[in-house]
Amino acid sequence: MDGDPVIEPEVDVDGFSRVLPLPYRVAVIIVLGVWAWGCNLHYLQLVKIDVPSLIRYPSRTSPTHISHHRSTYRLATLISLPLAASLLLFWAVTRGDPASIRSWELLPNLYLLVLVICFFLPFHIFSGSGRSRFLATLKRISIGGIAEAQDGRFGDILMADALTSYAKVLGDLFISLCMFFSPGRSSTGTPDRTCGGLFVVPFIIAVPSTIRLRQCLIEFGRVRNANKRAGHIGSHGWGGQHLANALKYSTAFPVIILSALQRGYDPEKMGMSEAGLFRLWLLFVFINSFYSFYWDIAKDWDLSLFSKHRDSPEHPWGLRRHRYFHADNLYYTAMVIDLFLRCTWSFKLSPHLDHFNDLEGGIFTMEVLEVFRRWMWIFFRVETEWGRSQMSVALQKSKLK
Repeated sequence: MDGDPVIEPEVDVDGFSRVLPLPYRVAVIIVLGVWAWGCNLHYLQLVKIDVPSLIRYPSRTSPTHISHHRSTYRLATLISLPLAASLLLFWAVTRGDPASIRSWELLPNLYLLVLVICFFLPFHIFSGSGRSRFLATLKRISIGGIAEAQDGRFGDILMADALTSYAKVLGDLFISLCMFFSPGRSSTGTPDRTCGGLFVVPFIIAVPSTIRLRQCLIEFGRVRNANKRAGHIGSHGWGGQHLANALKYSTAFPVIILSALQRGYDPEKMGMSEAGLFRLWLLFVFINSFYSFYWDIAKDWDLSLFSKHRDSPEHPWGLRRHRYFHADNLYYTAMVIDLFLRCTWSFKLSPHLDHFNDLEGGIFTMEVLEVFRRWMWIFFRVETEWGRSQMSVALQKSKLK
């Protein structure tokens, strides 16, 4: 009736989104990843590990050229400054007001556009060659491709593995864009994780694992073809390790699929109780977590924890003979952290758990921790690859004598 007070509809913005809306969370984790890669390059250079040679990236031809890690830091600074400015402006104009937060959704999405543009800038002062290499590698691996060893195979593996750690972030990016372009929704409000349908986000989350799965199958095919040409099984074996690695990545799919089914559970269609579906999902979470942990330790890091040689007098218990990081406790600490975060990440890989989290900050924290785990993993993975390459060089030299 005329004269009655107008009741405004309640604006749905959770507490964490008032401080850091979903588009900014995606941006922060992407920027954090660039800084982390710079730190990887920096420390590995200090311990005399030549990362560019491992990934077949051109080395610096002159001492006056800026180092690879400094170039990465420059790029990280380039994308960090506008992020900080955008965030400060967003906080200043919204002041925590839910209606303002929803109406100013253009600001964080504009930064995401700036972030994309920064990777295509032609200015060489900001790691121009590095950005070009990144985009070329991303284009190749996006369809599951992988370069030959002499063309940067190891770099393709590192990037594809990093994408698996960003699987949930890619899902959040889709949700953010979906809400931005959906009438009546705001990407800066409380995330609607069903935006686009129940199975779109799970599909996106599964893409990085699919990429690595296909890469493993390609490598298996290469080994098999090489053995056929040679007429015997060569030094790389029959390719079984690549199939086992492919199996590891395939264990992520049941976790994602069963999670999606739990979110859209319909007892008439499932033919299984919700409790039974949950137990089946939990079984695959266990398999994925511990299979991945085993592979990290035994295959990616070449540590002897799961080997009969763990007690060898040639190295500390559970480690290996050739180590470039001098503190043995670093290896033990990394194993414990990797186990814990592997298990936690398998749970967070599941879209259906989102509605159990009262705080969006919990999801964001787990995504940041997974980036941290991957950052830590890269140190030991690169160190392992460097050790293998050095032993291969030494073996070739001994044959020439």
